[in-house]
Amino acid sequence: MKGSIFGRALLPIYTILALVFLLIPIVYTMVFSFNDSYKTNITWQGFTLRNWTNVCDAQGLCEAFGNSIIIGVVATLIATAIGTALAIALVRYKFRGRSLVSLLIFIPMATPEVVLGAGLAAQFFALGTAKGMLTVILAHTLFCLSFVVVTVKARVASLDASIEEAGRDLYASPSQVFWRITFPLLMPGIAAAALLSFALSFDDFIITYFNSGSMQTFPTFIYISAVRGVPAEANVIASAVFLLAIIGVTVSQVVSSARKRRLKARA
Repeated sequence: MKGSIFGRALLPIYTILALVFLLIPIVYTMVFSFNDSYKTNITWQGFTLRNWTNVCDAQGLCEAFGNSIIIGVVATLIATAIGTALAIALVRYKFRGRSLVSLLIFIPMATPEVVLGAGLAAQFFALGTAKGMLTVILAHTLFCLSFVVVTVKARVASLDASIEEAGRDLYASPSQVFWRITFPLLMPGIAAAALLSFALSFDDFIITYFNSGSMQTFPTFIYISAVRGVPAEANVIASAVFLLAIIGVTVSQVVSSARKRRLKARA
């Protein structure tokens, strides 16, 4: 009896401890975004809202954050467009070398980032390409492409082909079938792939570090600043990004729940 009670209590205790362990860095970041720091942000100096109202006071912070946003958006758009086309081709069409293409798509996912970053850096050096935002965008696009293909490919494989056949039976052209039937059905998978791609690009440090040259992104700025303590303004941006992500997920869940209730009510 005691053993069964202990067993039932063990899982909730383990879950709570795991959540606490995961949330400690986030809570620390948010708390120290209000720290009244001067040169370092390692010890608590007092409460202030100045960091939130003057985020760009830390030299180079806003520029690095803007670089991360630009790189993430551009790399996501390119990777999503190419990856969606590749996913459709790999699922819907048979062509010579399809297995080889699938293998090559998975290689960047299986390759350690340090190897991929160093290899791309050597390639850019051999081509005489100056390192900067362009090289980082190309590197991130290659890195994110595999994840986009895998995500969208699963969505393409789950589509009911009879829906598209019904559109063709109603004399819709191939382009009309794609844009009015296939593409809307693929949108959840494409959106998920794009969000994953942006998150991977925005968060990446290793590949960026090898291929960015003198340009800084938000992760590289954090790494360089970590020696003397990450500026409180950087904690502000990190906290804001986290809160925006939580708000986005919450809104998505609320909208999805409301839509399911409406569909259930109509039924």
